[in-house]
Amino acid sequence: MRRYSCIFLAVLLAACAGAPQADGDFYTVRKGDTLIALGRSFGQSYHDLAAWNKISDKDEIEVGQVLRIRPPPSVAPISRARPARPTESGVRERKAAEAKKEAAPAAPATSAAPSVAEAERLNWMWPAQGKLSPTTDRNLKGIDIVGTSSQPIWAAEAGKVTYAGRGIRGYGNMIIIRHSRTLLSVYAHNKSIMVKEGQTVNRGQQIAEMGDSDSSTVKLYFEIRSNGKPINPTPLLPKPHS
Repeated sequence: MRRYSCIFLAVLLAACAGAPQADGDFYTVRKGDTLIALGRSFGQSYHDLAAWNKISDKDEIEVGQVLRIRPPPSVAPISRARPARPTESGVRERKAAEAKKEAAPAAPATSAAPSVAEAERLNWMWPAQGKLSPTTDRNLKGIDIVGTSSQPIWAAEAGKVTYAGRGIRGYGNMIIIRHSRTLLSVYAHNKSIMVKEGQTVNRGQQIAEMGDSDSSTVKLYFEIRSNGKPINPTPLLPKPHS
């Protein structure tokens, strides 16, 4: 019995001797130590140990080196929580905010002036068939094209879809197409959207169906913007057939 007690005591002492022993807030590195293992032993993250000891490489510790294994006074441990993944509603709100910024009413004179000359160099086409009608909203500078439900809406010029959704009050289902660094076109009140954000579209490609989303009548609200400011699209479009 005494023999087994001695063996147990020897094993226990060996285990104690093998466990890292801190001297207050510090620990002296021994052979075989790693920053990751020390972090586990002292209940710390090796990221925090590295930061507290100004270690750039977790493998760069040496025997005899004295490490701080408790946070310095008034220094909180480094947060290692993963950034929260954006929720679906959050993504929609962000995209809507970006679209609203692009399609918002003209900013004060601090922004760059619209470049009609650049817009005139593009080969614009009518985005829909229908009756041209002045917009009833004085804050909007585009045109209304009154038509029938589900009729096709086309891209007035080639470009890239930067917004496709329903996130801005008063525009309904809306599409924004960027044609250059400064030029974009807006298509609002659609019944359905047939393109996705990031998609490249050709001139004349169907992008939506006409509808009355956020509108009292079936129509397309169309706008061309240069440097964030609306320009009159009518002179840029082909003359209607008589």
